[in-house]
Amino acid sequence: ADNMARHQQQRKHHGIAAAALLLAAPAAGFYLPGVAPQEYATGAKVELKVNKLTSTKTQLPYEYYSMPYCKPGAIENVAENLGEVLRGDRIVNSLYDLRMGVDETCKVLCRKELTTDEVQLFSLRVAEEYRVHWILDNLPAATKFVDDSVPGEPVTVYDVGFPMGFKGSTEIPSTEEGVSYLNNHVAVTIKYHKDPSFEGSRIVGFEVEPSSVKHAYSGAWNDASPPKLTSCSGGAGPQPLTKPGEVVFTYDVKWEHSDIKWASRWDTYLLMGDEQIHWFSIINSLMIVLFLSGMVAMIMMRTLHRDFQRYNQLDVAEEVEEETGWKLVHGDVFRPPANPMLLCVSTGTGSQILGMLMITMVFAVLGFLSPANRGGLMTAMVLLFVFMGVPAGFLSAHLLKTLKGGAHWKQNTVLTATLYPGIVFTIFFVLNFFIWGEASSGAVPFGTLVALLLLWFGISTPLVFLGAYFGYQRKVPDFPVRTNQIPRQVPEQVWYMQPAFSIVVGGVLPFGAVFIELFFILSSIWLHQFYYVFGFLFLVFVILVITCAEITVVMCYFQLCAEDYHWWWRGFLTAGSSGLYLFAYSIVYLSTKMVVVRALSIVMYVSYMLIAAYAFFILTGTVGFLACFWFVRTIYGSVKVE
Repeated sequence: ADNMARHQQQRKHHGIAAAALLLAAPAAGFYLPGVAPQEYATGAKVELKVNKLTSTKTQLPYEYYSMPYCKPGAIENVAENLGEVLRGDRIVNSLYDLRMGVDETCKVLCRKELTTDEVQLFSLRVAEEYRVHWILDNLPAATKFVDDSVPGEPVTVYDVGFPMGFKGSTEIPSTEEGVSYLNNHVAVTIKYHKDPSFEGSRIVGFEVEPSSVKHAYSGAWNDASPPKLTSCSGGAGPQPLTKPGEVVFTYDVKWEHSDIKWASRWDTYLLMGDEQIHWFSIINSLMIVLFLSGMVAMIMMRTLHRDFQRYNQLDVAEEVEEETGWKLVHGDVFRPPANPMLLCVSTGTGSQILGMLMITMVFAVLGFLSPANRGGLMTAMVLLFVFMGVPAGFLSAHLLKTLKGGAHWKQNTVLTATLYPGIVFTIFFVLNFFIWGEASSGAVPFGTLVALLLLWFGISTPLVFLGAYFGYQRKVPDFPVRTNQIPRQVPEQVWYMQPAFSIVVGGVLPFGAVFIELFFILSSIWLHQFYYVFGFLFLVFVILVITCAEITVVMCYFQLCAEDYHWWWRGFLTAGSSGLYLFAYSIVYLSTKMVVVRALSIVMYVSYMLIAAYAFFILTGTVGFLACFWFVRTIYGSVKVE
C-alpha cells in the first residue's frame, strides 16, 4: 500500500512511441539504426546486465556494485557511448543465470554476511528511496502496478527500475515502523514472442517484482550446493536491516508468451496518460501566437502602410518633420550599440543552440533517438552543438563587420568559441568534483572530460574560426539610411516604455508558450521519467520561435515610435528575458514537486537549471534580435529619406 501510494504520487508522464517505431511493426526487415532484434533458442543463455542505482531524492546515481550485492568473479564493463557516461550509466554483468524458456523458483543467487557498515549503507539507500536498474536484451527492468486514480478506468503503468527496499509501517504486515527492509528476492517475468517469420524467440517484456524475505534453511550453508530453503513457500517475514548478519539473495524466473511484436515492445514503457494536457499546451501556445500575429499584422498592414503613405508624400515633407514617429530617428537607428562584440558573440552562440535543437528534434521526431538507444539524445546534442560552430562563427563575424567592428574579429571569434561553452564547462567541472567526492557514478570520468575538451578545442573552435572566416569575407549590405554624426537626444519615456519594464514584460509570452511542456521535460530529467513526445515538443518549439520574433517586433515598433533608437540590446533582451521566467519556474518546481534530502542535490539542480536558463536566454534573445534587425531594416528601407 505504501509503495502504491508513492507510485501514484510520482505518477509518470510517459511519452508516446515514435512514429518510426510503430511503422516498424508491420515491416519485415526495417528496424531503427543500431537497434536490431535478437532471437534466442530454447535453453540459450540470456544475459541480465545490471546498471546504476538512482533516487529522485538525491539525484546522485551509484554503480550497482557500490552496494554489497552478489558480485561475479570478473566484472565486465559494457561499452558505453558519451551520453550514457554523462547520464551516470555503468552497465556490467551479473550472477543471474537465465535460460530461454526455463522457469526457476526460489533459486539461490548467493549468501552474504553483511557487516554493520554494509547494513547501515543499505538502510541509508532504502531511506533515500533508491531504485535498482537492470537491463535484459536492451529492455530496462520495470515494476508493474495498476493506476486506478480514474474511477472505472484502471491503467497498467510501468515504473522503470524497482525499489531497493522499503520502510516498515503499520499498514505493512510483519514490519516495524521506521525500520528499513531489504528486497532480497525478485520475481522476474520475461515475455517473449514467437513468429513463423523467424527462428527462436524474441524478448518483448521484462518485469521485476521485488520482495523482502528473511530466508531460513536447515543444516550448514555450502556455497557449492546451497541447502534447500524452508522459507520459499511463504510464511517467512521480511529481511530487516537492523543488525549485521546473513542475507540470502534469491530469484524466480517465469517466461510468458506474448502477442506483442518486437518493434512495439517499448510501447508499454512509453504509455501516454496525459495526451490531453499536451494538446492543451499546443492550443495554449497557438492562442498566444494568433494574438501576437494579429498585432503584427495590424502594425504591418494598417499602421506601417499609413506611415509609408504619409512619409513618402514629398509635397507634405515639411509636416512630416514636425510629426513624431519612427521616421524621426532614421539618422540614429543604425548607430552601433554599446558592447557590440558581446551582442555579436551572444547572437552567434544563440544560432549554435538553435541549430543544435532544431536538428536534434528532427532526428527525435523521426525516431532515431528512441529510449532504446540509451544515451543517444545526449550524445546527439553534444556532437551537434560542436558541429554548429560554423553558423555561430559566421553569424558572429558577419554581424560584427556590419557594426563596423571588424578590426577585432579574432577576439570576437575566440569569445564566440569559448564564452558560453566555458561558463557551462566551469560549472560542470566544479560540480563534478563534488559528485566525485560522493563516489557517485554521476561523476564524469577524467577520460571523458578530456574527450569533451578535445571536442571543444579540437573540433568546435576550429569550426567557429572557419565560419568566422566566411562571415568576415562576405560583403556587408549597406544600411538603408545614413547615420548622423551627432546622436539625437532621446525624449523622456513614459513609465511603461522604460527599458526594464518592457524587457520583463516581453519575456512573459515566450515563456507562456512553453511552460506546460516544460513541466514534462523537468519531470523526465529530475524524476527519471521517459519523455518521448517529441512531436508535441517540436510544435511547441516552432511556436516559441514565432512568439519570440513577434513579441520583439511589436515591442521594437512601439519603442521606435517613442523616438527611442536604442533597439539593438533591447531586441535581444526582450525575448531573452523569458530565460529568467524559466529559472524562476524551475525553483517553483523544485519546491513543489521534488523531495530532496541532500544539500549537494539542491546545488546540482540549481546549477544545471541555471545552465538551461542561460541557454534559453541566449536562444530566445537571438531569435528576437534577428527578427528585430530584419524589421528595422525593412521599414527604413521602405521610406524615402531626404
